[in-house]
Amino acid sequence: MKFRKNDYICPMKNEIMETTYRRYPIGIQNFEQLRNNNCVYIDKTELIYRLTHTDSIYFLSRPRRFGKSLLVSTLEAYFQGKKHLFEGLAMERLETEWTEYPVLHMDFSGSKYTDVESLKATLDIQISRWEEIYGSDEKELTFSNRFEGVIQRAYQKTGKQVVVLVDEYDSPLLDTNSEPALQKELRNIVRDFFSPLKKNGQYLRFLLLTGISKFSQLSIFSELNNLQNISMRDDFSAICGITERELHTALQLDIQRMADANNETYEEACEHLKKQYDGYHFSKNCEDIYNPFSLFNALNAKEYKNFWFSTGTPTFLIELLQEADFNVRDLEGIEATDEEFDAPTEQIQSPIPVLYQSGYLTIKGYDPDFQIYKLAYPNREVRKGFIENLLPTYVHRARENNTFYVVSFIRDLRKGDIESCLERTRSVFASIPHDLENKTEKHYQTIFYLLFRLMGQYVDAEVKSAIGRADVVVRLADAVYVFEFKYDGTPDEALAQIDSKQYAIPYQADGRRIVKVGVNFDSATRTIGEWKIVE
Repeated sequence: MKFRKNDYICPMKNEIMETTYRRYPIGIQNFEQLRNNNCVYIDKTELIYRLTHTDSIYFLSRPRRFGKSLLVSTLEAYFQGKKHLFEGLAMERLETEWTEYPVLHMDFSGSKYTDVESLKATLDIQISRWEEIYGSDEKELTFSNRFEGVIQRAYQKTGKQVVVLVDEYDSPLLDTNSEPALQKELRNIVRDFFSPLKKNGQYLRFLLLTGISKFSQLSIFSELNNLQNISMRDDFSAICGITERELHTALQLDIQRMADANNETYEEACEHLKKQYDGYHFSKNCEDIYNPFSLFNALNAKEYKNFWFSTGTPTFLIELLQEADFNVRDLEGIEATDEEFDAPTEQIQSPIPVLYQSGYLTIKGYDPDFQIYKLAYPNREVRKGFIENLLPTYVHRARENNTFYVVSFIRDLRKGDIESCLERTRSVFASIPHDLENKTEKHYQTIFYLLFRLMGQYVDAEVKSAIGRADVVVRLADAVYVFEFKYDGTPDEALAQIDSKQYAIPYQADGRRIVKVGVNFDSATRTIGEWKIVE
């Protein structure tokens, strides 16, 4: 079967080679289906060739919707010797033998694991399918015995070593994150199921396990002492996702169409896409990587929406932050060590590694002297989505109400109506049930932070993150608003601090009006008290 190369735009901007309809792989995680339907495909086969010809036993962690399933499916097609699917790709040039191996592909993502029986049913169905191909033995009673028997018979029947591909291995464990007893039981079942992989190594050509979290090598893969964790290696950092270079080569036509649809220049569309969907780094020297799910959905819809977050709410992560009493304001720039990243998920005390593994934080810098990573939100999409989901736990209002508050606040601010802005803020705090909030200054500071950080999605809003800055600065086309909040203080004290610390100085050079706003938060009434506005 012949495949057309994906349409593209020449390096000379706007010189379109073809203008045919582009089909994006939205909802398609099967490599064969993707190729047969002539979907846009970012060629990762050179990395796949390197992966399959270096070591043989790997673990890869990536956030959800980041292309792990497509990677596994591509490996399956490759090891099944389906040469025709790789026509026009790097693999066609690199591979000369195209040996067909028996492939055992296990996907844990298709079910919800709310009890032990659901996991057992999934394992039984999968092993039964393999046994239909390679035979069974009535003496094999346990999942591990049956799995081992399948591996050995597959080798004996084909004369070829076996390829084992396990997608989303940790799905049963993530589903039971809030139920430690059940999770332990499921973990024991998963560990038993995988136990034959070590002692049957002579029968294995290749093994890849993918997931979101590193649910520990200690508790599940303790016997796989040769397991190569490539999750944070530079040489495989781009095996999932779309790099900056790939975006500007394979998707130039798509960017131009995005620009045309939004009345932008090509360069403006590039910048817009970068701020919204770029910013992921999975190793010390990783290229900039875009979220492929969000990027393809945006190019398909020709809209800059928050697609990734609409696929799921990180409930367990928010619960983890609350349990740890974590200061969410620190998520703008926090540090983590190598040891923290390598900690088994079930033993982690800090939410930071889980937030990183899940894609809500990413690497923004690395200090080799101390082996410390700097982490932060990858992009606007993640920051906005996470804050929108986190805010209701503090203000106990539906997320759409909070978004409406932010939009209304900005509209009033653009009109210069600061009084209405502050009245809206007062009503937000007044609506918090007194029996639900914890009455601490930290609680109120967090709400201020989340509200104004959410505002930064729509205007240039800067929340205090270093010494020498006001609590909040909102920059509009004609004015700059400098806010300082005092807890059981006075508006005059807040204004005096703006002046003494010279918070407004950096914004005076561009000719815009400078408006200073001093606000007091009254702990007795649990809302905004007095305020004073000075221009």
